[in-house]
Amino acid sequence: VQLLESGGGSAEAGGSLRRSCVVSGDTGSRKLFMGWFRRALGEERDAVAISCIGGCNPWYAASVKGRFTVSDDSIKRTLYLEMNTLKPEDTAMYFCAAAPALRALSVAPAAFPVWGQGTQVTVSS
Repeated sequence: VQLLESGGGSAEAGGSLRRSCVVSGDTGSRKLFMGWFRRALGEERDAVAISCIGGCNPWYAASVKGRFTVSDDSIKRTLYLEMNTLKPEDTAMYFCAAAPALRALSVAPAAFPVWGQGTQVTVSS
């Protein structure tokens, strides 16, 4: 399984960005848990939003709830992250991740063995 990320980049505070993550390879026929994570400079990698391709209720970190939206397209095997009302504190390296063997939602980075290449998102004030 491989993940290819796109989108993101730079925005001003209050702006929006969109990220995509395309899944390739055999993930089985069941729903695939995936997540968006971020790591700010000098900090740990934390979950931002967890969802799945195939339909499930998403989870959001409190810091992004109401501003970020995760969605999926099972035909395109793609996970999206729509980031609105961006704040400077959203500046971080953003990654998508997949957990083909996961049976229940988890927010722990260690539960996700497959990672995308990551993209820097910078929000200026």
